[in-house]
Amino acid sequence: MTLRRFILGRAVHCTGQPGLLLTQNTLRREAAHLRHHMDVLTPGFDLARYLGTVAHAPERVLLLDYDGTLAPFRIRPEFAAPYPRVREALNAIQRAGGTRIIIMSGRRAAELPPLLPLRQRPEIWGLHGWERLQPDGTMLVARPREHERAALEEAAALLEPTLRAGSRIERKPGSVALHWRGVPAIAVAKLKAAAAAAWKALAHDRGLDFVAFDGGLELRVPGWNQQNAVRTLLRDIPETAAIAYLGDDTTDEDVFEEVKTRGLAVLVRERFRQTSADVWLRPPRDLLAFLSHWRVGPVAASSA
Repeated sequence: MTLRRFILGRAVHCTGQPGLLLTQNTLRREAAHLRHHMDVLTPGFDLARYLGTVAHAPERVLLLDYDGTLAPFRIRPEFAAPYPRVREALNAIQRAGGTRIIIMSGRRAAELPPLLPLRQRPEIWGLHGWERLQPDGTMLVARPREHERAALEEAAALLEPTLRAGSRIERKPGSVALHWRGVPAIAVAKLKAAAAAAWKALAHDRGLDFVAFDGGLELRVPGWNQQNAVRTLLRDIPETAAIAYLGDDTTDEDVFEEVKTRGLAVLVRERFRQTSADVWLRPPRDLLAFLSHWRVGPVAASSA
């Protein structure tokens, strides 16, 4: 796979801040942030051209996964604060105007505002789309049918006797998840095998989706997932809008494929993995550089 690295090449006017010209020194500092790690993965994809269109788009939409993308994973998820300066970068995008920020997460939507207190509350899609928290505080909630809820409860009960210290079951309206982050590898292997044996059979019998994610397994009611949530969002976004989705997990791959029909798919993680994303960023430095360019405008490319 050939990776192309992008750097800033000339002064540009900041979108949303008429008359503000970036100096050559600023450009050189920004170029240092991008030179080694803003890797283009899709053959033929012109990131410079794409970011140029962002600067002039009549509407921009940033779809942002939270855990693992905007914030590092934590064993205690309630302590998963954003990477340093991410909140400030998102506040700067809001101040510049013209961008609709939407946070996408498997968490309950209400958990995110305290972790990510922005100057303007963004739209939050929680529980993979089952919850939608509007900026004005209005919450829209979808609920599974009774037999689906019963199947999820049965799934949780099957695994509770097998839990090891540090692992936990999380019940959500549309899914049940097994988390093992922080559990020793030997215990994880046993837990994963037991869970897979029990849940795959149940998923087949009850028509549920069996999904592996970074740090656990999940059984989900079909119909609402991150991909379907993004598909719903895209239907309401004008064709002329500039769109990007930033995610880290293998569960984001379906979303990447969905977004690539309209915009940019960005993998955000420290270590590379196979992906259908267009671009790979290492957090937090490259993530911050990307957010800065989203606010500022176009860049120029050079081959590594």
